[in-house]
Amino acid sequence: MSERPGLLVVRPGEDPVRSVLVVTAHPDDVDFGMAGTVATWTDAGVRVSYCVVTDGDAGGFDRSVPRREMPRIRRAEQQAAAKEVGVEEVVFLGYPDGRLAPSLELRRDISRVIRQVRPDRVVCQSPERSWSRIFTSHPDHLAAAEATVCAVYPDARNPFAHPELLEEEGLEPHVVRELWLMGTDQPDRVVDVTDQVERKLAALRCHASQHPDVAAMEERVRGWLATTAEAAGLPPGRAAEAFRAVQTG
Repeated sequence: MSERPGLLVVRPGEDPVRSVLVVTAHPDDVDFGMAGTVATWTDAGVRVSYCVVTDGDAGGFDRSVPRREMPRIRRAEQQAAAKEVGVEEVVFLGYPDGRLAPSLELRRDISRVIRQVRPDRVVCQSPERSWSRIFTSHPDHLAAAEATVCAVYPDARNPFAHPELLEEEGLEPHVVRELWLMGTDQPDRVVDVTDQVERKLAALRCHASQHPDVAAMEERVRGWLATTAEAAGLPPGRAAEAFRAVQTG
């Protein structure tokens, strides 16, 4: 099989980026979307940081768990999952799960993290609804993605946007050179994560509050990875995660 025309397969060691910030709506979003890619990057010496917008307090399957406990549970799960793929820095913004909007306040808070981390690349969910896989288009995903895109351009680079970040917090503007979108219907980048599948699954297993049937979850994820690899023209038995890259620098 040959690689699909117009789709660039990025293999381990071929990505020159040194710092990445991943912004997602909920704990576990990054692990479903790209934990294999994150593990590939951290193994190559890339500094990867997470910004999780909500605490996922509307998630879970066990009604006996008090809702007030979920933020603590899900933060701990995400921190444990991050360590499985080599990530140490996880920032939680603490917005309410299920009620997210791409507000100016959220744009400011994501811009703050961008200016603090100063990444070469930001990765987020797609702000466009996917009709082929509707569960990737949770309203919180769309809202967090839209706010992140606005934070990348123009907010984080503009000294006059959210002036308190510069004037009160001393955070200089930062230009993110590249934005990658996950969960998009129009990918143009595929990362071969065959060697990282087990670490991705280990990260997902950390989110115990979300998986009533771990075996079914793992089978589903393996199927997604194999389908993505096949669509990219990779040989049978390979696994891949897909993105759309947008030049912003």
